[in-house]
Amino acid sequence: MSINIDGRPISITRGVVKLGRLEHEWYEDLADPQALIDQLATTRNKPDVFTFWQRLPDTVPRYSYHMEWDDIAVLPVKSYDDWWSNQIKSRTRGIIRKTAKMGVDIRETEYTDDFVRGMVSIFNESPMRQGRPFWHYGKDFETVKHQFARYLFREKLIGAYFQSELIGFLMLGFAGHYAVTGQIISKISHRDKGTNNALIAKAVEICGRENIPNLVYVRWDGGSLTEFKRRNGFEPVRLPRYYVPLTAKGRIALALGCHTGVSSLIPESLLVRLKRLRTSGYRTLYSLRYRHAALSDADA
Repeated sequence: MSINIDGRPISITRGVVKLGRLEHEWYEDLADPQALIDQLATTRNKPDVFTFWQRLPDTVPRYSYHMEWDDIAVLPVKSYDDWWSNQIKSRTRGIIRKTAKMGVDIRETEYTDDFVRGMVSIFNESPMRQGRPFWHYGKDFETVKHQFARYLFREKLIGAYFQSELIGFLMLGFAGHYAVTGQIISKISHRDKGTNNALIAKAVEICGRENIPNLVYVRWDGGSLTEFKRRNGFEPVRLPRYYVPLTAKGRIALALGCHTGVSSLIPESLLVRLKRLRTSGYRTLYSLRYRHAALSDADA
């Protein structure tokens, strides 16, 4: 669900406590938060809690609203040569060299129908990614083409090609103070080629060329990608995030500490175990589902 306030789309989560935020908060500074909060407070379909943050490089808290820290993954960029020589280890350099030796061509590319067909092939390779259902799996050509064309005005496309096949890509978004990896993905069947490392290397090269001081790989959340980010030179940076209750329910949720969802009340150690159980359950469910589909196809 989303609402529009003076041309600004506000996305609102579903659930017991509705949380609203700027739909394009990675790309948009909020210079006057109180003015927007005042407008939201009088809106019929307002969220229970509105959240906003200070974007990189604005890391010092400036407002008196309830604040919590938000960790993002940031790679400071001086130049490609500096990154290559000083910010990554020899192991990562070796992987990137191996990618080139195996014949993978990493280059800036265009959003053509061939590129979109390559995207669809990558998306439909597996119904699961990183231990959970993959939200782009099953999408057809027209759906993907329309969905990913919306923000091309602020993006550069980097493609990874092996024997003329698109095996990975990165959509590099330009957010004013930094660039952000809006989408980075590669084929599981080509995981031996270190494609994602080479895509990051190309993104660093572009940032150095365009004098962009930071490359952001979304959040630093301790998940399965954390070690990959660290090996490629990313480090955690803490940004102030604010939460402003707009309803009685929002005030109660903020007081109880569940304004970001019920999961915030679960101890971290238990949450880790629950996530592992969820991943195991997904894998079992999907293996049964697609095994059944394969058997049905064989019988046809």
